[in-house]
Amino acid sequence: MTRSATAPAGAVAPRGETTVTPPAAASAAAIRTDDPTTDPAADSTAAADAQASAPSGLPGSGDDDPDERTAADSAAQRRTRSAASPTGAEFTRPRGMFSSLRVRNYRYYFAGQVVSNTGTWMQRIAQDWLVLSLTGSPLAVGITTAMQFLPMLLLGLFGGVLADRMPKRRLLIHTQGTMGLLAAGLAVLTIGDVVTPYYVYAFALLLGLVTVVDNPTRQAFVSEMVGPKDLANAVSLNAANFQTARLVGPAAAGLLIAAVGSGWAFAVNALSFAAVIGGLLAMRESELRPTEPIAREKGQLREGLRYVKERPELLWPMVLAGFIGTFGFNFPTLLSGFAHDTFKVGAGQYGILNTAMAVGSLAGALLAARRGAPRLRRLVGAALAFGTLEVVAAFAPDYWTFALLLTLIGVFGLSFNTSVNSTLQLATDPEMRGRVMGLLVLVFTGGTPIGAPVVGWVTASYGPRLGLLACGVVSALAAAAVGLVLARSADLRVRFDLHPGRGGRVVAFVPRAASAGKGELVPAC
Repeated sequence: MTRSATAPAGAVAPRGETTVTPPAAASAAAIRTDDPTTDPAADSTAAADAQASAPSGLPGSGDDDPDERTAADSAAQRRTRSAASPTGAEFTRPRGMFSSLRVRNYRYYFAGQVVSNTGTWMQRIAQDWLVLSLTGSPLAVGITTAMQFLPMLLLGLFGGVLADRMPKRRLLIHTQGTMGLLAAGLAVLTIGDVVTPYYVYAFALLLGLVTVVDNPTRQAFVSEMVGPKDLANAVSLNAANFQTARLVGPAAAGLLIAAVGSGWAFAVNALSFAAVIGGLLAMRESELRPTEPIAREKGQLREGLRYVKERPELLWPMVLAGFIGTFGFNFPTLLSGFAHDTFKVGAGQYGILNTAMAVGSLAGALLAARRGAPRLRRLVGAALAFGTLEVVAAFAPDYWTFALLLTLIGVFGLSFNTSVNSTLQLATDPEMRGRVMGLLVLVFTGGTPIGAPVVGWVTASYGPRLGLLACGVVSALAAAAVGLVLARSADLRVRFDLHPGRGGRVVAFVPRAASAGKGELVPAC
């Protein structure tokens, strides 16, 4: 999940299940710290038999992965794997960097997103340039951005409810088509030379309203295309897709604006939505794993909040995402301050800083795609590394050291984004996934109107170094606190072993009941 007007999940993440059973009745003591996606009743023979006899994918799904689980994976084998961990966790080995692309429907979706994300970045750059050209005021650019994010802050939870109430593929066709029409309308006004700043504000607000529904729906739809076994990989590839567009789109927009003006960048973006809609229409419905839409009832929004509140394995990653999103990801304000005030470089060097972070984010997404099922250990570790690197970068002695550290920050920031997205989706019951992903998008991107002014004030008053230092300290402390809370909830404690031996860990979590020297190691959180 990345920070943008239409972040995927990037991204946020955005949200049947046969190889993973969501923890519908999990208690705080049953948190799986090594793999939060496994069935809490995995040690039950009946549940294991049911899972062993169920195919991993639908017949004719087009998924020809040789690692596909079959009925031969018996209940006894599952219990043997579960016995290897005190938490009863079942480990999933990585299936390859591009494993989800074996699924035909996801290939169509991915190809459409390549085109659409590039168009989205083109419009974002053209929109900011147009407002700046019309007004000459950076404040007007900030107002435009606020108009686009404000609906998510106010209505983000309602978007998740709608995602659970309606068929997601059909809903996406409507939201993507509406976005295309909005881009076309802005293109007509701009090319016709009748556009004003107020028109741009209005179109940004309307786009934000559509995004409220589109974002959680897109994230929840991923599991319906690929199923649980490839969900983490698909989330990572979506993020890689978005970061690639982040590298290509602004450059293409700059060339197009210089050649023919901003209006044509909006027109190209309008056309790009045809690729997404075409991919959605070309999908085979028989190969999807649709979640039955819930009937409209009162209290469904409160039900979603209560659902997250009662499940620590959802609540605490969500809390961490809120802290990281609100305070950790404020790079537009910080990078401009470092470029202009600290290192005193021009626009070209400022662009290199943004490119360095985008390259790191792309690398982080591809690395995440190689891993297996998400683990809370990885999620908390990525957040801790992200915050620590921000602290280190605040003291960078020169421009190029700072640029290198930004690349590493991009790697771990994107690793956290993809981990929290796939972790929450896999740990959520299908009928609740839209609401959970809506809440994730809300806490991650909805905090921008809160965190950005605070970070901006610190940066303006005390300098960008102190601003970045504050962001890093908050992120690192939040990661450490959430990691300890999750470990305590799972009745684990930290164990340090300076001589772990082959295959051991220097830092690991062990059950509190185990003796200090004999407890079986658990892959940490």
